[in-house]
Amino acid sequence: MPIYVEMPKLSDTMTEGTLVRWVKQPGESVDVGDVVAEVETDKATMEMEAFDPGIIHQHLIEEGSKVPLGENIYVLLEEGEEAPSGDAKPPAKPKSEAKDSEPEKKEEAQSQKEEPAAPESSKSDAPAPTSGDRVKASPLAKKIAADKGIDLASLTGTGPGGRIVKKDVESAKAGASKGGTSEPVKSPAAPRPSGSPVEQKEDQRIPLSGMRRVIAERLLESKTTIPHFYATIEIDAGPMMDFRKSLKALGEGSGVEKVTFNDFVLRAMALAAVAVPQANAAFEKDAIVQFGNVHLSVAVAIDDGLVTPVLRNADACSLAEISAQVKDLATRARNKKLKPEEYQGGTMTISNLGAYGVEEFQAIINPPQALILAVGAIVKKPVVDEAGAIVAGNRMRLTLSADHRVVDGAVGAEFLAKIKETLEKPMLLLI
Repeated sequence: MPIYVEMPKLSDTMTEGTLVRWVKQPGESVDVGDVVAEVETDKATMEMEAFDPGIIHQHLIEEGSKVPLGENIYVLLEEGEEAPSGDAKPPAKPKSEAKDSEPEKKEEAQSQKEEPAAPESSKSDAPAPTSGDRVKASPLAKKIAADKGIDLASLTGTGPGGRIVKKDVESAKAGASKGGTSEPVKSPAAPRPSGSPVEQKEDQRIPLSGMRRVIAERLLESKTTIPHFYATIEIDAGPMMDFRKSLKALGEGSGVEKVTFNDFVLRAMALAAVAVPQANAAFEKDAIVQFGNVHLSVAVAIDDGLVTPVLRNADACSLAEISAQVKDLATRARNKKLKPEEYQGGTMTISNLGAYGVEEFQAIINPPQALILAVGAIVKKPVVDEAGAIVAGNRMRLTLSADHRVVDGAVGAEFLAKIKETLEKPMLLLI
């Protein structure tokens, strides 16, 4: 019998996924572990692997569609199994299960029920295929069309059976009305001197991805429910720069020379969390949880937003181990190869914008953690030495954002001071 494969749960907080791209097409064989599709969750775009071997018979979901957990997404046949005639239909689900797993279908049916029939003139002129009095379009295409102010009856579908799909709507001009006479919506133009014409470009409305929506929700929650306080400390980066040059010279060809300043800060942060355990904690209802180990979340920018893979047991890792593991995590994060457990369970976070030339910034706490460290660029600037002379120096600023319910100002200051001490005496990084 055909196997109806459902949308799996690819992250701990996932309730639905967007099917970004089919990797395997109907007629292709798959084995256990083969990548069948790319699915965007609330965390990242991830590869969905096959759990059963067989031959892909039919896709039940179009690319770009949002799919609730548990909804059937493709049909798999066993080797040598005869394909069912016509479109494959999954076995009926219990009423309670269908209610939970197919909210989009019910919403679509309700919207179709309330949608008025198109006027006769529209029926005769519309190039789009219809079913009865209504245009055939996917739920996602209908949503995008509504957002962009596009009349579906003015479009020609390229999907199965002439169905209007996402790409048909996205390729249409915003503002197309029934009859196609409306002009595209343009930005209001600021007054300008005559004789200097400026092309008026159309605004773009970009729907939120699942990741971007979750980022927005979590950071809004963080800034509105967590009492942040901020503390900045300036580091003399000269000793750290000399230390890195020495490592590079001693470790030529061994990989040690590739240790970065960010690796130094990560190691110093892990040592500071051991020395000041009150900083390695989180607020939990009627208690403060003080973590036994240091799991550092490292902010990594990707095309879709931001992910924070976790360097586990960083307090037990050497500088070289930290460097190797962070490079591996960051590479797999950008290539969308991270497993869900690899970006869960961090106890504090580091965010580094120094590579972009940012000298100082204040980061937003990543809940449920209570602390995030913002790392700025190393800047050459005039400084006053111990003899009172103005000399050229290299300075780096670190800014701590802390949850004041968990970390008091004195604790935060002690934590930063420990990091400063370690980075200004970088031999301590090897202990």
